[in-house]
Amino acid sequence: MNCALLALALPAFALAPAVWAQAATLPTVAVFDFEFIDTSLEGAVNGSPRADEQARLAQANEALRHWLSQSGKARVVDVGPVAARARDFRLQECGGCDADLARQVGAQLSVTGTVQKVSNLILNMNIYVRDVTTGRMIAAMSADMRGNTDQSWTRALDWLVRYRLSPALDAVRR
Repeated sequence: MNCALLALALPAFALAPAVWAQAATLPTVAVFDFEFIDTSLEGAVNGSPRADEQARLAQANEALRHWLSQSGKARVVDVGPVAARARDFRLQECGGCDADLARQVGAQLSVTGTVQKVSNLILNMNIYVRDVTTGRMIAAMSADMRGNTDQSWTRALDWLVRYRLSPALDAVRR
């Protein structure tokens, strides 16, 4: 290895224990997929969700996991081993079963969410954070959306993450 490269690499190795120590203190989080609740007339008549709404749900799930992974506020654990069971339950109606599922994958916190469609004009996005050890809900947040578009869903999730979820995770770490 040439000396210039070694000189650049040494400071990075010196910081590694500090980075590992910080990562070890971050809470572990199981992020379950958003559930879609369609109370609209369209949903009652045609069934739900539509293909565009399914795509938005998938994008919201991925964006939330990505943000949490990159935030430095939590470590996202893989929910793959319990994902099928999570889909079988309505996590918002199962009396805290999300905590049990999150515990099975080694998480300290469970993050669940819903998108409720009242109409194509009025939707609501909710995110819930539960302490897996106690089963206690430690944060619940909600944002109304106007319009059933990619942009409205993205803006609602961004607002919730910035102004509600981020501060809630900061409070957990204190």
